[in-house]
Amino acid sequence: MARISYLAVLSEDPASLAGFYARYFGFTELGRTADGDVTLSDGGFNLTLFRHRPGLGEPRMEPGLHHLGIAVDNIDDTVARYLAHYPRGTVIKESGELSRGEVRIHDPECNPVSLSARNFGIAPGPPRVPRIAHIALNALDPEMVEEFYIDVFGFPELWAAHAARRAEPGYRNRHVGDGYTNVAIQAFYNDTEGHEGRMGIAHMGVIVPDSKAFAASIEGPATITERPASRTQSEVRMRDPEGNGCDLSQRGWEVEIGKWARAAE
Repeated sequence: MARISYLAVLSEDPASLAGFYARYFGFTELGRTADGDVTLSDGGFNLTLFRHRPGLGEPRMEPGLHHLGIAVDNIDDTVARYLAHYPRGTVIKESGELSRGEVRIHDPECNPVSLSARNFGIAPGPPRVPRIAHIALNALDPEMVEEFYIDVFGFPELWAAHAARRAEPGYRNRHVGDGYTNVAIQAFYNDTEGHEGRMGIAHMGVIVPDSKAFAASIEGPATITERPASRTQSEVRMRDPEGNGCDLSQRGWEVEIGKWARAAE
């Protein structure tokens, strides 16, 4: 099954930001490039911090969380499935270096999705804590973006954590998972308490043993706020030294039908 295992960030100071995640989250540095990019890992994700520069040539160049990547068994089959559903979809070759996938496709709202047949250079191993287990992205049409992840990658739709809210008039948020990571696809125009209006990837989420204790240990280098009670899968919102949002959760996230990723597992 396809697995989400890559997250790209455009950073003003990758070395400093990498030091923050290495020191406080225990993420391991895997490599650096001559351009100043730094790749980290939590044991399951390749987290690459690209130095923000014009030469990246991204369609969207604002600093911060940028795009995700998915490890697949066969890139050609995945691209064929993508083009069968999106005949005018854009397919771009990537370098295949540690900091990138081998091919890039795009969701219906033009967010890049990198593909890798080599798991983005991450060796298999037991899950670690802290670890990334959630990505939230904002979309104008959440249902259409959800269909992309279902049709191209076979991710199941997830509702257990949001069953009560599904009946609310106007509720459009959608959730999919790969068995390891939960992806929340949120309506950009959204007055829900705690919503952050940032197009594309809005925040990530990390499982920790004790969210409040962990938050206390990093307050200062990071800024900390409690999540609203209506947010059922995380307790704390952290902003790292560059302002990137990261939810801290000891409750964990629903990642597959009948399966949750939690610190104790």
